Amino acid sequence: MNKYIVADPGICHGKPTFRGTRIMVWQVLEMLEAGEGIDHILAAYPSLTRSHVKAALHLAVERLAGEQFVPLA
Repeated sequence: MNKYIVADPGICHGKPTFRGTRIMVWQVLEMLEAGEGIDHILAAYPSLTRSHVKAALHLAVERLAGEQFVPLA
């Protein structure tokens, strides 16, 4: 998917994870949404770097930018 994020069917059922880990991207995004700072995330997941967190945000932006939303009637 990018330098830091992969989706491998053999790891976490193919959900996007950070390369070389079993840490799922949604977990980091959820922590950010809850108001956790990057330093707290890095302390919780020492194998990650600021670049990993930025890659997760970039992936989310990239995915949403390409989506079309249709209002329900």
